[in-house]
Amino acid sequence: MRSLSKIAPDWWDYTTLPSELLEEAARLTERDLHRLQRDGFRIEFFDTLEDFYLAEALEYIHAWRQATEDSPAGICGPIGPTEQLPLVARLVNELGIKLQHAHFWGMDEWVLDGKEVPTSHPLSFERADRELCFDRIAPHLRMPEKNLHFPKADTTGYRQSWNGNVRCVVMQGGQGEVKHWAFNDPLRREGEYRDQPPPVSEYRKLATRVVDLHPLTIIQNARTSGGGVVTAVPTQAVSVGPVETWQAELVSVWHAGQHDNPFGQRLTALMISRGIADTSVPMSLLAEHPNVKFNYYRGGIGTCAAEMH
Repeated sequence: MRSLSKIAPDWWDYTTLPSELLEEAARLTERDLHRLQRDGFRIEFFDTLEDFYLAEALEYIHAWRQATEDSPAGICGPIGPTEQLPLVARLVNELGIKLQHAHFWGMDEWVLDGKEVPTSHPLSFERADRELCFDRIAPHLRMPEKNLHFPKADTTGYRQSWNGNVRCVVMQGGQGEVKHWAFNDPLRREGEYRDQPPPVSEYRKLATRVVDLHPLTIIQNARTSGGGVVTAVPTQAVSVGPVETWQAELVSVWHAGQHDNPFGQRLTALMISRGIADTSVPMSLLAEHPNVKFNYYRGGIGTCAAEMH
């Protein structure tokens, strides 16, 4: 039987891992992180936030430039981080890139009372994507509305959009404090998963779905997006799943140091490098994806040493 979580005892999360692995992750230096690269897992560092977010924005451009009538292509992108989104619109406009054959998938959306939140909701991810990026692109360059795929609580249409002839060149995301991508959170500690977390093979079968959010995810989003008002953050979301993630040619994760902490940025890199996949740390499942890239802002790597404030 694994140890109980120190965060939420009724849930699985990274605090249930062996202490030796957690302690090794905490000791990793920046140089150690760089050495974790292997075939299929690249690590890149950026010295400034300007360079970091520009590089993130350019992933959109590189993906969309590959789109043709015979071979449409796109990117699956996050809300969190969002700083790259206005840069994407500016690049499209300045370079005059026509997006008629390009596609975009939103990664996730909040769910309230069994329905995805409307774009009028202050925390709406679709609203953020549109206001920060797509509404800023010149009308004659914009992709058709039908090429914008935002997940809904009824996931039928969204899932079908992944099963056509459109290539997902890159799935881009951040990393939450619970070590998720999108809202692929650890599961509750109940039923057949009370003593051990779900097997990786079972978690890998999950497609886009409505999920219950780990308490740490709710607290983090209140901190980063809601001024700390935990009660204003929904407890469910619809999230792209591992099934769709493994259809992406590249999974690119961006660590600016604002969403996950120094420890988390180290732990998932170590687990992916070592091939340690454990569903209590969903990001670690990317150890089994053939093409993963971690991008670090040097100023956000920090240290795991104790420091009193």
